[in-house]
Amino acid sequence: MSITSTTEIVLPGVVEPAGLLVQARDLPAPAAGQVVLRMEATGVSFAEQQMRVGKYYDQPSFPFVPGYDVVGTVVGTGPGVDRGLRGKRFAAVTKIGGWASRLIVEAADLVPVPDDIDAAVAVAVVLNGVTAWQMLYRAAKVKRGDTIVVLGANGGVGSTLVQLARHAGIRVIGTASARHHDAVRELGAVPVDYRDPAMYNKIHELAPEGVDAVFDHVGGPTVHDSWRLLRRGGALISYGSAATKDEPGNASLPVLKVFGRLMIWNALPNGRRAGFYNFWAGKRLRPAVFRARLAEDLTQVLRLVAAGALTPHIAARFPLAEASAALALAESRTVLGKVVIIAEQ
Repeated sequence: MSITSTTEIVLPGVVEPAGLLVQARDLPAPAAGQVVLRMEATGVSFAEQQMRVGKYYDQPSFPFVPGYDVVGTVVGTGPGVDRGLRGKRFAAVTKIGGWASRLIVEAADLVPVPDDIDAAVAVAVVLNGVTAWQMLYRAAKVKRGDTIVVLGANGGVGSTLVQLARHAGIRVIGTASARHHDAVRELGAVPVDYRDPAMYNKIHELAPEGVDAVFDHVGGPTVHDSWRLLRRGGALISYGSAATKDEPGNASLPVLKVFGRLMIWNALPNGRRAGFYNFWAGKRLRPAVFRARLAEDLTQVLRLVAAGALTPHIAARFPLAEASAALALAESRTVLGKVVIIAEQ
């Protein structure tokens, strides 16, 4: 049996991006139900930024290999897996492990990726696309003619939310720094400067009767201002706590505080809804349903990419060995779209 080697990026502990390690090792043979995936592209998301400082909810103990999502080609199969999968391209949401030249993935987690979609383009909508799609249609349940607010409209999830909403005939108000306002306008949203202390007042002026949904990854104290933007029947979807990323202390506490506040608001008899979006909700209790839903939603997103209705914004592409630079750029908050790590050429 031939030995498969892999090159991995290891997060050894709470370090600066430059502290990431590059290591080579031999992969074990895939077990029953598993495949070996040759990475073509993997993403840099906010999750990895939080993991770097030990602030991501339920992250594993250090050291580990980051990498939330990946697109690649199956090059090996374990017992019970159709050998016909070899040579075919798939996407998977791995949570960790994607920053590697080869990795072992559960075959049940694979979602087909059309050959005519570039791997970097595809990976830019795996985590971001599924998150945006599910928040729009499964959580907020938006519809044509609605008005929504997207905080961080220039980011990976934010820019995807804007495009999906505009494609569905929904008006979007998007927050971003002033340098990204032209790009946000090109996406079809009305930009508002998130550095402006009067940002929420500006949004109220644009939608004096309130909005139908707010998508808030910031968390912290301003989540109350997001709640106040809603009209009756509207929904606040919180999906992060970026405002507290660099605060010391328990990594789970900021998320739990936001979650608790949302649950209280959701119980109020005022016709508005609030919830915290968790990508992994339901996987432990109903794994088959979770996987089917993920595959259905990602397939819908990839169809929009293939049709030209959704254009993922790739901020930059870095080879695997330069993962430290990729993470540093993603954390700089100066980019539009997603930073992507690609296989060595």
